[in-house]
Amino acid sequence: MTPRPPSSGPDPKKTAEEKSAKKAAAERTPAKKAAKKTAKSAVKKVVAKETAKTAVKKVVAKETAKTAVKKVVAKETAARETPAKGTPAKGTPAKKVAAKTAVGKKTVTENTVTGKAVAQKAATKKAPAAKKAPAVKRTAGTKAAARKTPAPRRTTARTAPAPVVPAASLALDAGDRERLLAGTHHDPHSVLGAHPVPGGIAVRVFRPYALAVTVLAGELRAELGHDGDGFFSGLLPLDEVPAYRLLVAYEGTVQETEDPYRFLPTLGDLDLHLIGEGRHEQLWQALGAHPTTHQGVTGTRFAVWAPNARGVRVAGGFNFWDGTGHPMRSLGGTGVWEVFLPGIDAGELYKFEITRPDGSRTFRADPLARRTEVPPATSSVVYASDYTWGDDEWLAGRAGAPAHEAPMSVYEVHLASWRPGLTYRELADQLPAYVKDLGFTHVELMPVAEHPFGGSWGYQVTGFYAPTARLGEPDDFKYLVDRLHQAGIGVLMDWVPAHFPRDDWALAEFDGRPLYEHSDPLRAAHPDWGTLEFDFGRREVRNFLVANAVYWCEEFHIDGLRVDAVASMLYLDYSREPGQWTPNEHGGRENLDAVAFLQEMNATVYRRVPGVVTVAEESTAWDGVTRATHHKGPSGFGGLGFGLKWNMGWMHDSLEYMSHEPVHRKYHHGEMTFSMVYAYSENYVLPISHDEVVHGKKSLVSKMPGDWWQQRANERAYLGFMWAHPGKQLLFMGQEFAQGAEWSEERGPDWWLLDPQYGAAADHRGVLDLVRDLNAVYRDTPALWQRDTHPAGFSWVVGDAAEDNVLAFLRCDADGTPLLAVSNFAPVVRPDYRLGVPDEVPAWHEVLNTDAARYGGGDVGNPGPVKPEPQGWHGRPASIRLTLPPLATVWLRPA
Repeated sequence: MTPRPPSSGPDPKKTAEEKSAKKAAAERTPAKKAAKKTAKSAVKKVVAKETAKTAVKKVVAKETAKTAVKKVVAKETAARETPAKGTPAKGTPAKKVAAKTAVGKKTVTENTVTGKAVAQKAATKKAPAAKKAPAVKRTAGTKAAARKTPAPRRTTARTAPAPVVPAASLALDAGDRERLLAGTHHDPHSVLGAHPVPGGIAVRVFRPYALAVTVLAGELRAELGHDGDGFFSGLLPLDEVPAYRLLVAYEGTVQETEDPYRFLPTLGDLDLHLIGEGRHEQLWQALGAHPTTHQGVTGTRFAVWAPNARGVRVAGGFNFWDGTGHPMRSLGGTGVWEVFLPGIDAGELYKFEITRPDGSRTFRADPLARRTEVPPATSSVVYASDYTWGDDEWLAGRAGAPAHEAPMSVYEVHLASWRPGLTYRELADQLPAYVKDLGFTHVELMPVAEHPFGGSWGYQVTGFYAPTARLGEPDDFKYLVDRLHQAGIGVLMDWVPAHFPRDDWALAEFDGRPLYEHSDPLRAAHPDWGTLEFDFGRREVRNFLVANAVYWCEEFHIDGLRVDAVASMLYLDYSREPGQWTPNEHGGRENLDAVAFLQEMNATVYRRVPGVVTVAEESTAWDGVTRATHHKGPSGFGGLGFGLKWNMGWMHDSLEYMSHEPVHRKYHHGEMTFSMVYAYSENYVLPISHDEVVHGKKSLVSKMPGDWWQQRANERAYLGFMWAHPGKQLLFMGQEFAQGAEWSEERGPDWWLLDPQYGAAADHRGVLDLVRDLNAVYRDTPALWQRDTHPAGFSWVVGDAAEDNVLAFLRCDADGTPLLAVSNFAPVVRPDYRLGVPDEVPAWHEVLNTDAARYGGGDVGNPGPVKPEPQGWHGRPASIRLTLPPLATVWLRPA
């Protein structure tokens, strides 16, 4: 199709001609009627000699492209589309006759279309259309209309003369045009679309690169005048705004589509009020991209928070990444921008094109995108879930007991490297079976949210609402969680609300100014990781994060969140030197905003999602991490409200002890006992995590002293001590079979160590078998988990045998049933080692011995029942004598 030249307004010369034509019509004479017949005859001759295409070009050349209604006529009837050959003199009856013939005996100005005239054209017999402007059939009874267009409201074409609206008044004023072209218009819906005006309904359309735009409303067809720069306008002779569609002609194609600017906002007052208050707990349902049906039309609604933006537009594959024609509107004072784009389906790529306060533009991924491209690509993806869950039984039972009073042994997994190359769905076929076989109650997934750099392991997040696309789509991740639940395995997930990277397509200075980060550069810059810290004092930022925590639990059925880097959030001086931080309002170093955020997050998650648990990775002695938020402690703060806290002190101390040669361990004995001084100050998890087996720290077995046999024996003894110690257990992948190398995200665990063809496979399988048995006995022994947070659940038998490198203690369940755990961290057998025990137990028997031959040990132990003697020992009325195997832990229960 040949584009018409742009027009910036009405042509004064042409207006004079039209007035002359109208005057001539009022003074019509029989002689002039004869001239009219002569002109009609001339038209017929032209039709016989020339094609419709040539005639249209002649009209464009003779009269200007603004008499564009002839293109519609050309599409409908050849007889009405072809003007007389030649050019009549200005203001002559011939000119009047030609114009009258072209519109079916009704005069149509550039921007005014009468419904009667269009109806007459629709009733006229159709003729072949011009090649570059193919006719598009639009009748009330077509299947296409029934499928694509909702039933329009009844509209009434005017029969009485309507007030004349000057063509110039329909076109946008210069200010609106400039703002729309520059991407700085805050309310495009107020000037685009259909609006009642004196004389009818004004329709304005902004379609860059379009050659022509026709409005379709029922049987009415009205081509709009082209006002230049992609703007089109016209007047429909109707009493009310109809449901209409647009027929848009581009070079080589014609598209029938909806007008995005005829739709009401997709967000209601309640959504906007909650967003403004920072209390929208399901924020992801309001912001982001959502395929939906709005006012009877399918499409996608887009919404984004960008309060500092001068304008926001949607760009994507559907508009060739040019957002010029898709500006969004600002909704009140909330800072939210919104638009509904018809015809956009799930799977489309998009970003927000933001005009910053300084007038520059930036393309940004959607902060609430629920799906992303596979990195390193950075676009957001329109997403709609159709997943059907099958874990109702799991969800119904998980709230039966609080986490700190239930068994919990956690297998920590980096999904991308557990079995490199597997997708979420492929992992679902292997991971649940493996974890269930080993007896772990939960898996903890290192961050799943989208992140640009794989080497960050997911701890530098850019897509907080999107599972990483590296392994599949969001529904695929749901499938993995579902399969784990169906196998009886809970799912914890690492969550990173402390900071985010500086990528210029993500959150950093999102709308041109600090938005998600603190406005104070010293508060914003994270000193350790080169990232930016969230501004926890801004209610919309808190809302973004609190809703995100809820999102993972509600939408993906996550059973718990392990919150990363809590200590860096709590202290204003974290990793900062004097002069690099500012005290709080009380003169202290506590980040009061972060405290309030963590309290709100925990309270909201526990209220909304029964049965979940939140876990803090907090490495200091902050008071009340796992205390209820409404209970104040000695510091004057309410508790942070977490369910559990990683016991980083126990982890560092115990690994330090185990790294020493046994001959030196007696000098470090307190490192194994100190944890019980504070064991009940919080609800603890004992973590041997990924952080402890990378960056030169060595794998767990490689931390141990001695030869290969002793290293494995030390690890087995340590795991036996760990599983018996008060607190929940967490073990990173690869350590369950004594992998010797440090973990690398590029290759994952060394599974080949378990290959039967490998000569030392039995050594590694022995440790694997031990972990399986530790979990089995642990789950079957309430004494090991039921009273983890109660002092009555633990008592030392001997905690000061430093010279012997021996530790022994009792664990008890709610009924008082005990388990005796004894660890000998010396490389020698200790026969007849006497330990004090309760006198009410008639006999004890070994339920686990880490030195068993099947684990790779020397098989030293106590095979038969061990009966107590009435000789008091260690302050107890009775005692037993045991053979303690070297570098081993044994568990005994009442026989």
